[in-house]
Amino acid sequence: MAEKKLNTVRINAGEWRSRLIKFPNASGLRPTPERVRQTLFNWLGQDLTGKTCLDLFAGTGVMGFEALSRGAVTVTLVEKSLPAYKALLENKQLLKAEYASMVHQDALDFLASNKQKFSLIFLDPPYNQGWLTKVLPLLAEHMQENGLVYVEAEYALSAIPDLAQSWQVLKQSKAGNVFYHLLKSA
Repeated sequence: MAEKKLNTVRINAGEWRSRLIKFPNASGLRPTPERVRQTLFNWLGQDLTGKTCLDLFAGTGVMGFEALSRGAVTVTLVEKSLPAYKALLENKQLLKAEYASMVHQDALDFLASNKQKFSLIFLDPPYNQGWLTKVLPLLAEHMQENGLVYVEAEYALSAIPDLAQSWQVLKQSKAGNVFYHLLKSA
């Protein structure tokens, strides 16, 4: 029987620059495009030394592994899909990413049970399922002082009513059909 071919995505910079990580074909699983990641890390200043990060809908894990590659102290990658979670574990082993913590759990359940605070949260949930309106209100209690949230969506966050009451949009852009934003607590 032929082995299923996995998709790959490249880490842009840092310790694992140009290393490929693999991920399965799965509905809704889409890695953040390379140029979007480059822009985000330009916004963040490239070096994430000392940051504790959460990749809440990890999917391919490229955001979390990119953060570790750029000096983050720890990254917690949360993924509900079993095939994607298994690929995350394989990539962790491949990269010898000892400071990556993998969690196989629903995002809302993770937020309800975990009280750790993070300096940077990556939020790229499946599209067209209303995740942002469910998750964004819960993130403030998981943020360190001056913490930031990266949000990727199929629409501009200005479409979410009352967003400005809780979050300040520091930066935003669009690439193709991807809207991406950098937020801090208002």
